[in-house]
Amino acid sequence: MTPLLRLFGKPWIWSWLAAFIVWFLTIMVTLGASTLGLSQAALTFAAFSVIVGIGQMFVITLGPGNIDLSVPATMTLAGTVALKLMNVENGMILPGLLVAIVIGLVVGLGNYALIKALRIPPIIATLSMSFIVQSAAIWTNRGLRIKPPSVLAEFTTSNTLGVPNVAIAALLVSLLAWFLLEKTIYGRWISAIGQSMPAARMAGIPVDGTRFVTYLFCAVLASVAGYLLACFSGGAALNMGSEYLLMSIAVVVIGGTAVAGGDSNVPGIWGASLFMFLVVSMLNTYGVGAGIRLIMTGLIIISVIMLAGGRRAGMR
Repeated sequence: MTPLLRLFGKPWIWSWLAAFIVWFLTIMVTLGASTLGLSQAALTFAAFSVIVGIGQMFVITLGPGNIDLSVPATMTLAGTVALKLMNVENGMILPGLLVAIVIGLVVGLGNYALIKALRIPPIIATLSMSFIVQSAAIWTNRGLRIKPPSVLAEFTTSNTLGVPNVAIAALLVSLLAWFLLEKTIYGRWISAIGQSMPAARMAGIPVDGTRFVTYLFCAVLASVAGYLLACFSGGAALNMGSEYLLMSIAVVVIGGTAVAGGDSNVPGIWGASLFMFLVVSMLNTYGVGAGIRLIMTGLIIISVIMLAGGRRAGMR
C-alpha cells in the first residue's frame, strides 16, 4: 500500500480534508483578503472545542453509553467561580485556575458516584449532575459579569508568533492526551474497556478505577476550557458553555473516534473543530440565512461522517 493510500486510510484525515476545503472556499470568496484573520480566528475558537472534545473523547472511548452531558454546566461554574475568586487581580490567576480544576474534580466525582453507586446510566447521571452544577452556577453568578485579570485577558486574546495563545494551550492538552493514549498503560486500559468491558474485567484491568479517572479527566478539561473561555470573552455568562454540549460530541464523531468505543483519535479532534468553525464562517460569508445555514451544516456533517465511515469499512 502506498503512503498516500495509507494516509487516506487514517480516520482523522477526512475531518482535516473537509476543514481545508471549507477554508479554501471561504478564502476564494474573499479573494484571499481574510486569509490570516480567518486562520487565526479558526485556531482560536477551535481551541475551546478541542479541549472539551478531548475530554469527551476519553469518555466515549470507554464504550457504548458513556458520555458526559455535564460539560457545559461545568464550564459555566468553573469560569464563574474562578473569575469571582480572582476579582480582577493578576496575583490570583493561579489560585483561580486551581479552583477551576477542583470544581472539575468534584463534578467528575459526582458524575461517577451517580453512575457507580446508584447504577444510573452515564447519559442520565451526567445530565442530572448538569442540572445541579448549572443551578450552582446561577446561584454563584447572580447576574454579575466580573472581568478577568488584565494579564489573563491579554494572554487569551493574544498571539505568539502568529499563533493564538489559546490554540497553543489546546495543543499542549492534545499532546498530553496523545501521550496518555499511546504511551501509558492507562490508554491501553480505556481502549480495552471500550472494546469489551467483561473481557477487560477478566483480564484483570481495574475497570471501575479507570472509568472513574476518565470521568474526572473529562470534567477537569471542561473546567479548564470554561476558565479560558471566560477570560477570553471578558467575563463568565450563564450560557457560555451551552454550544459545547453538542459540539464536544460532534468533534469526537467527525474526528474519527469510534462511537462504539475502544478507539480514539486526537488529531481528528483538531480537524473536526476547525471544520465546525469554518463551516459557519463560510456560510456567513456567502450570506446564507440562519435556518438554511443550520440545515447545510447538518448535511455537511452527515456527509463527512458517511464518507469517513464508508472509507473505513472499505479498508477492513
